[in-house]
Amino acid sequence: MQTNFTSEQLADPDVAASEKILRACVHCGFCTATCPTYVLLGDELDSPRGRIYLIKQMLEEGKPATREVTTHLDRCLSCLSCMTTCPSGVHYQHLIDHARAHVEETYQRPFHDRALRAVLAFVLPYPKRFRVALLGAALARPFRFLLPKGRLRAMLDLARDVPGPGAADRDGVFPAQGKRVARVALLAGCAQRVLAPSINAATIRLLNRHGVEVVVTGGCCGALPHHLGKVDPSHDLAAHLIRQFTAEIDGAGLDAIVVNASGCGTQVKDYGWMFRNDPHLAADAARVSALARDVTEFVTTLNLPAPAQGSRLVVAYHSACSMQHGQKITHLPKALLQAAGFTVREPLDAHLCCGSAGTYNLLQPEISSQLKARKASTLVATGADVMATGNIGCMTQLADAVGMPVVHTVELLDWATGGPKPDALR
Repeated sequence: MQTNFTSEQLADPDVAASEKILRACVHCGFCTATCPTYVLLGDELDSPRGRIYLIKQMLEEGKPATREVTTHLDRCLSCLSCMTTCPSGVHYQHLIDHARAHVEETYQRPFHDRALRAVLAFVLPYPKRFRVALLGAALARPFRFLLPKGRLRAMLDLARDVPGPGAADRDGVFPAQGKRVARVALLAGCAQRVLAPSINAATIRLLNRHGVEVVVTGGCCGALPHHLGKVDPSHDLAAHLIRQFTAEIDGAGLDAIVVNASGCGTQVKDYGWMFRNDPHLAADAARVSALARDVTEFVTTLNLPAPAQGSRLVVAYHSACSMQHGQKITHLPKALLQAAGFTVREPLDAHLCCGSAGTYNLLQPEISSQLKARKASTLVATGADVMATGNIGCMTQLADAVGMPVVHTVELLDWATGGPKPDALR
């Protein structure tokens, strides 16, 4: 794609990076076939190719974002399916991130939209605030029918009861059982820590039993405000996390940084890029990104024993977009589940998004609900007994729609190798 940026514009490193991404696009349109919003809405401007044109024009003109541009960019899920499909290697992830930051900086959203986004950025990354918000939602849920369909009702629909905190709901060191073979940091997380503390607990048990010392540390990775275009809050959260991990790396040392929420994993693995121009954090951010592993990537290195007895459970494996498109992890989770004795099936539309996408299901509830219904129907069609995935957002999105228990992949692996049966299966 031909671009027409001025030398002054290209002096901005973010513009220069986006210009290279734009020039890689050859207008082929392969991305349209795998873009959930284009498949659903049929509007070229709601396809990656259409959004690329809008971003190019917006950045070249150097003007504030318009309502039309903002509307179509807001509808993007950041599922990154287009990056998997693109034959030219267009790094749409970094382009849409830059565009969202430009929109946030230059576009005056309606008050109710600004307020909701501000509340989400203020609450979700902070477990204590999020827990209080969920308790409030539980009190309001019986009256949800009084609300018109829209964002507030969607928030109440997605709100879940708050599980009680457990041993894994704290930072600290969890020693290996037997001979120690590795030492890792586990990203404690934010929303997942509140919604499903059982995931961290299962991760710690599984790793401890197989000789891995686990240091639980850190909070929000910054992905939630990052995808809202809120650069400074996102970078502050990420910088805090980088410093925590770096202290462990330079202290007792780490063999890996394990992340069990694939949306967070995609973000942490991108820290090297995010902080590439930061003279104080660039090197440490790159080290953290290089050590980051999805829990299934790390577990694969442990050579888990075969299960004592085979399971009759059929598992519908839902690959989160951040897993298959963001981190390019496609085979490992299924292989681990099969080796653990489960029969694994995938939905026919395995490459398409379920509509969760961070806060997307709160900000775009109508589109999200359509994607959710389609994904739920294809998961049900597998005839499975349980659904497994590696991302808390997908679990929350689909839990009430698939008519079967929904668990994290690591909970099944923990159970198959000596841990307790997941609560959802009891």
